[in-house]
Amino acid sequence: MQVAMLGSFEVRTNDGIPADVSGARLRALLIALALEPGRPVSKAALVDWIWGENPPADAANALQRLASRLRKALPPGAVEGQTGGYRLTIDPDDVDALRFERLIAKARQEDTRARASLLRDALSLWRGAAMQDVELTDSEAFDAAVTRLEGLRLTAMEDRFEAEVTLGNGPDVLAELTDAVAAHPLREPLVAALIRALAAAGRDSDALMTYERSREALADALGVDPSPELAALHVALLRGELGARRQEGRKTNVREELTSFVGRDADVAEVRKLVADHRLTTLIGPGGSGKTRLATETARTLVADLPDGVWLVELAPTEGDIAQATLAALGLRDALLGAGPSAEPTDALIAAIRDREALLILDNCEHVIDAAARFAERVLGECRRLRILATSREPLGITGEALWQVEPLDVETTAVRLLRDRAGAVRKELGDDEQTMVRVCRALDGMPLAIELAAARLRTMTIDQLANRLDDRFRLLTSGSRTALPRHKTLRAVVDWSWELLTDEEKSVLRRLSVFSGGASLEAAEAVCGGEQCEQHLTSLAEKSLLVTGGDGRYRMISTIKEYAADRLAEAGESEQAARAHLDYVVQLTETAEPHLRRAEQLAWLETLEAEHDNISAAMRGAIAAGDAQSAMRLAGAAGWYWWLGGRRAEGIELMLAATKVPGEVTDEVRAMAYGMVVLFVTSGRGDEHLGAEWIHKAHQFSQQSAHRNPLLRLVDALERLLREPAAAVTAFESVLDNEDPWVRALARFQTGKMRIMLGQAGPEAENNLEQALAEFRTLGERFGMSIVLSELGGQLALRGDLAGAVERYEQAVTVVTEVGAVEDVIRLRTQQALLHWLLGDRDASAAAIAEAELRAEGVTWPHALLELALAKAELARWVGEVAEARHQLGIATALLGDEAQEAHIRAGIHDMLGYLADDLREARSHRLAAWQAASEAGYAPMIAQALVGVADFAVRHDHYEQAARLLAASLGVRGLPDRGNPDATRIERDARRHLGEERFAEVSQEGAGSSPAQLVEAALAN
Repeated sequence: MQVAMLGSFEVRTNDGIPADVSGARLRALLIALALEPGRPVSKAALVDWIWGENPPADAANALQRLASRLRKALPPGAVEGQTGGYRLTIDPDDVDALRFERLIAKARQEDTRARASLLRDALSLWRGAAMQDVELTDSEAFDAAVTRLEGLRLTAMEDRFEAEVTLGNGPDVLAELTDAVAAHPLREPLVAALIRALAAAGRDSDALMTYERSREALADALGVDPSPELAALHVALLRGELGARRQEGRKTNVREELTSFVGRDADVAEVRKLVADHRLTTLIGPGGSGKTRLATETARTLVADLPDGVWLVELAPTEGDIAQATLAALGLRDALLGAGPSAEPTDALIAAIRDREALLILDNCEHVIDAAARFAERVLGECRRLRILATSREPLGITGEALWQVEPLDVETTAVRLLRDRAGAVRKELGDDEQTMVRVCRALDGMPLAIELAAARLRTMTIDQLANRLDDRFRLLTSGSRTALPRHKTLRAVVDWSWELLTDEEKSVLRRLSVFSGGASLEAAEAVCGGEQCEQHLTSLAEKSLLVTGGDGRYRMISTIKEYAADRLAEAGESEQAARAHLDYVVQLTETAEPHLRRAEQLAWLETLEAEHDNISAAMRGAIAAGDAQSAMRLAGAAGWYWWLGGRRAEGIELMLAATKVPGEVTDEVRAMAYGMVVLFVTSGRGDEHLGAEWIHKAHQFSQQSAHRNPLLRLVDALERLLREPAAAVTAFESVLDNEDPWVRALARFQTGKMRIMLGQAGPEAENNLEQALAEFRTLGERFGMSIVLSELGGQLALRGDLAGAVERYEQAVTVVTEVGAVEDVIRLRTQQALLHWLLGDRDASAAAIAEAELRAEGVTWPHALLELALAKAELARWVGEVAEARHQLGIATALLGDEAQEAHIRAGIHDMLGYLADDLREARSHRLAAWQAASEAGYAPMIAQALVGVADFAVRHDHYEQAARLLAASLGVRGLPDRGNPDATRIERDARRHLGEERFAEVSQEGAGSSPAQLVEAALAN
């Protein structure tokens, strides 16, 4: 059994299983016994330890009950009752406090090196304050024990730091020492150790400042001067008797790192070239991007090439006296001390290094950027063989400066390597979940420091737990190295450092930019962030590595900065105001763009809107969440065409439908436009016609109530008439042919031709409508309109048997629709081409077309596009005899549509194909009947004609060729033209002619043309 009390209280059995010792008094009893291992502790002492001056009336019985509970919680035999007391059978080394005391006692007997090692081991046992979660309020004995242990800890820290500094390890423990002195400013041994460590690191100026702060603290708190020992140390420092004297042959103060260098080898090579070609090179990038590590790793490769070495000047602790820091880094305090009391540090430095061929690394220049720029310009101007490699979050901005942008690590390769490497030091088994590791690295923007902080958390978390908690990254990532600079110990501290260097105006712009998703254009930023100097502030923020800019002129934030800025926005109470400005901008942009999306300039406007896609989505979701019905509906009506043309139909319909459900006042025109866009989406492809009718009615109602009607709403009027007067389908759109909008006129002409085809009036007049519509769309330069007409014309060519011509029309449609990005339509067109290529005998072209359709379908969630792909693959599988694959694809098609699969026009197509796939004639008959009934219910002539061909196939399978011929003739009559592109119709006609002869075939065909299709179907299926 092990008992741990140096930090949170823990008890574990020898097999590592935690023991449940809960409750302050029960824990106090165990601690009292554990501090006296193997020895009996009297009941009186235990009562005093647990209850202090306020024992219960039946203290003996209360203690007995506690002891009984403790026996049950611990392994058998651990607690033994003794005469007058109790004893814990445990080895002293299994109690961390006793082991700590043993180690520090042993350390006093050893030499310096062994003493340092033992003290490290002893202090590593501490995990927090002694007995930090055991709350006994009345026990003086307990409090005394805690105070004693904390005192021993502090003394051990002092002894350990003294040993480390004596061994020459002072620079390695600087960060720990700095924290210790900050926590205990009156402990002179700690102050002395820090002064010696700073001097050993060549930071004499910081050592002097440490002494001054200690002297002031002692005077303020205790009214005393420093001890003679500390005062003597100060005098030795002033005399130059401490620290890293520049020894012969020493060429660098860059320390070796304790961790491997991951993922930047190519960067090292490039930075080496820059240093060779330019006397001033600055590595720029956001905090935590790895600038310092890249600089020091590059420096190590240059030491041998520079006779006077490579010297790291750490500017983070300085207030702007860069020359002093450089003198200390070079070990040149004597140069200043020997130059007289009025000597200027920069003059002394230049005098000392004027002819040296060396490289200075000025690390962390951003907070002293002006001083660093002046220093670099002067020193480089007077020391002709000197080079400077600077690191900063913004450029120094002087002539001759070469810049290297330190980019984040690639989240799928080097970032994951870094995460694995650092996690391996704290966790043996990280697992092989590469996808989750990529997710973590992407969430952390590939930033090395953030990844290292995350890796440290894997000591107590799984990779999945870490990934799922990164939405609160600033609270989570707080476990940096004890030796790191304070601003590198937590993720928030990294960003705080940059934030505090900003002006108030820059802070305002940065926090308001956090409402953008996917970046912001200059115009968008000015609209939301305001201010006459917004562009200047944006440039400044980009130069300070808080914004990322690219060739597209947009300003972006990495997600860490975005989350930080959003927190600051909330703190400022500006979140609602900024969100409103963002929403207003997006609505105005989409409303401005909307009419242009139906003209020749549509590509430029689609590109503009595509760049703002994330902002459009975020604005819509924000309006919905805020219950802003008017804005949500305005955005639905304005952005609908973008979602449709830009290949984002699934997202578009989801957002539009959500917008229509937001309660609140909305003007009739806005509601009519939003509903009209919903109509476009729900009536496309093989959608739910009943759902479409519902939205048409709604759109028409509010359109009629609107005082200012958009020309597009005339199309809704035509659809409403189509629903109310099905017999007038052909003329329904003719009333729109005089609309003031040429695009509306073109679409109405297209719909008129399409209606003729659907009602079995395919022929010259229908095609004339289509050709005129195509000409009108071409005059407008509207590519989507061209594509739908070309697609319909391709279908008519296929109907007449001109399969090659149909393929060409589809290819023309693909070309124009690809330009706008309507990937869903490309999928549909390629599937049609795949079928036609197969019928033409070009199997390779068919496979290539279906492969492109599959490639385009990756990432697409619009069900109607995926449905066309599944049905085409099912048809191709049927044609090559792969029945199982065909059925599988039909299953996919049905699943894609969900409840919509029960719509009549969907059922007709599915059952029609299943009829061909069924080997069992009874099953085939069932499908043929279902297909005919569904097609009749739908009322579409091409669909009815197709069902009749299917029933003809059923007749042929019964060798009833006359029935088959009659059914084919009826199909022709319904469609209005023979379907030369249907291989089943061609096959059935060929078989019927062969069995009946030409004369008899002609006779029964004439009979079929004059018969009722329903009666022919009934007769055929009666068999």
